[in-house]
Amino acid sequence: MRWDVVGLVLGWTIRLISIPLLVVFLYSGFVENEGIEYAAITYLPSFFLSLIIGQSLVSLAENSDASSRVRDREAFASVALGWIPVVAVGSLPFWLGGVFYGPNEFIAGDTNGWGMMGGLLHSWFESMSGFTTTGATVIDIPTSPVCAEMTVSDDCIGSQNRSILVWRSVSQWLGGMGVIMLGLLILSRVLGGGMSLARAELTGPTMSRLGPTIQWTARRLWLIYVVLTFLEFGMLYFLGGIGIFDAANYALTTLPSGGFGTSDSGIMAFDSAKVESIIMIFMLLTCINFSLLHLILAGRSTEVWKDEELRSYMAILVVAWLAMALNLYRSAGDLGALESLRHSLFQAISISSTGYSSADFATWPVFSQFVLLLLMVVGASAGSTGGGLKVLRIRIAFELAKREIVKIIQPRQVVAIRFNDQVIEERKVWIVLGMISSWMVLVTLSILAISLLEPSLTMTDVLSISVSLLGNTGPALGAFGPTATWAALSEPSMMIATLLMWLGRLELLTVLVLLHPRTWSGSD
Repeated sequence: MRWDVVGLVLGWTIRLISIPLLVVFLYSGFVENEGIEYAAITYLPSFFLSLIIGQSLVSLAENSDASSRVRDREAFASVALGWIPVVAVGSLPFWLGGVFYGPNEFIAGDTNGWGMMGGLLHSWFESMSGFTTTGATVIDIPTSPVCAEMTVSDDCIGSQNRSILVWRSVSQWLGGMGVIMLGLLILSRVLGGGMSLARAELTGPTMSRLGPTIQWTARRLWLIYVVLTFLEFGMLYFLGGIGIFDAANYALTTLPSGGFGTSDSGIMAFDSAKVESIIMIFMLLTCINFSLLHLILAGRSTEVWKDEELRSYMAILVVAWLAMALNLYRSAGDLGALESLRHSLFQAISISSTGYSSADFATWPVFSQFVLLLLMVVGASAGSTGGGLKVLRIRIAFELAKREIVKIIQPRQVVAIRFNDQVIEERKVWIVLGMISSWMVLVTLSILAISLLEPSLTMTDVLSISVSLLGNTGPALGAFGPTATWAALSEPSMMIATLLMWLGRLELLTVLVLLHPRTWSGSD
């Protein structure tokens, strides 16, 4: 392992976080007028910390032979380890800004040392949930001093300072495309091996260039991401009729498949079919491989509809939508046909994307909840910002099962696994199978751990929590549904939850590579 190369990648990544921190600091102090003192205490420590640590790592790497090409092991280690300092720096505004109990409350005597450390854990959870685009929150009456005097009917999240809500949204927007992917715009010129970094950062079994260079690819993907964000903001503001603040925040959290809202009720607060329709359009786009969006912009839309993964995803979505709509219409007496179609379509798209909720699906019939759980597992397309196992992997696993059945019936027949009219290499097939196997093992282990630590939870609670965290969905079922926060988890469970979010965002294999002894050896 060449630590100078890893240090260079980590240094650039951490240093990049200082830019949005400075922007939110200026927004807090001069736009929202929350006070320069509050803005400085909340954001400047994180700003300077990211600058100092980032510049130190870059300077150390520049004095070594870090200009050589990045190998796969350095790429995977850089991406896996890079999220840790980013999340740590991103958690400080929550802790120092009074969202959770921190140093200011300790000095004022409103909490003890243990309460302050508990606030740090809550801040870490919120930051991890933001950057991994999970969307689970622990901002609640018992955890936030801002809400200490509130009742359950009050809006705890909406009562936080606006700059804090903006920082939550920005953290998700940065995490959606990937902080490392942003760094590729710079790193591909500083050192080679950008393709290795991209493979480690992006979802799916393969990562190919859309253009002549990896830097061109990164620039094009980020351009699509930014344009769609502004487009959704404009539609929400001008067509949806919501305020600038809400429109900006929901645009920032929709495109990364994030799910953070500006109030406790989230999307349900608007109760608007128009707003939900606009958000559904962009949630659907986030569930599609971004390379297909590039083809559309390049005028090659006929190639898009030939993509087997896209067709499979749309088929799954339509079947799930109609099945839930029929189940809701027959089981929920207060929902008409149109309302059943509206809410089931929104949740079918959202559950593998943002996790937004247009209704409290935790109260839906068991059949509809089970369909939502399956959608959490399947997830969105590879190369998208959505979560889950990804449709491509499920499809390849299904084709592998079909091949094995054929081989039992006709042992001499040679059957190749094809996707989009191309034969998939056996090595890639086994990578997909290894990913799915690792995912299922980790879900099982997390179910056992959480059920042991949280004996009061039901099977539905524990199962949906594990799937939601690994799939970076956000809301779960039962007691952790869309109208509840995750503040009820114990401290050990909360630590496990942050680990699962991290593993889910990196899709397991990137992290599991770190466990192999050869990764840390000095040999090539």
